[in-house]
Amino acid sequence: MNVKGHDVRGSVIDSETRCSHYHKEIDRIAIKFYCCQTYYPCHSCHEEDGCGNTKVWPKEKFDEKAVLCGGCGHELTVQEYLDCRSECPSCGTSFNPGCSLHKHFYFET
Repeated sequence: MNVKGHDVRGSVIDSETRCSHYHKEIDRIAIKFYCCQTYYPCHSCHEEDGCGNTKVWPKEKFDEKAVLCGGCGHELTVQEYLDCRSECPSCGTSFNPGCSLHKHFYFET
């Protein structure tokens, strides 16, 4: 699905990157998976429809854009996302703070 000018794959259900697995109002990011450089709304979407070779973002690459705000389409670096306090630095829209519980699926910890 095209979301704010970016291809987001998986079971995307709306224009703010919500998917069949995570679809609360505040679920509005997609993560570019390091292994395939493709945006997915969540790790489950990538498991179902991804490259089959999951790799997390290494710490030395945290300055690369890897998180898409479903509210405005702004791309955040990994570090910006980890530091953003569950809010897009560009448009101020809220992200799900519970996503921090899953960061090990996406980023080296």
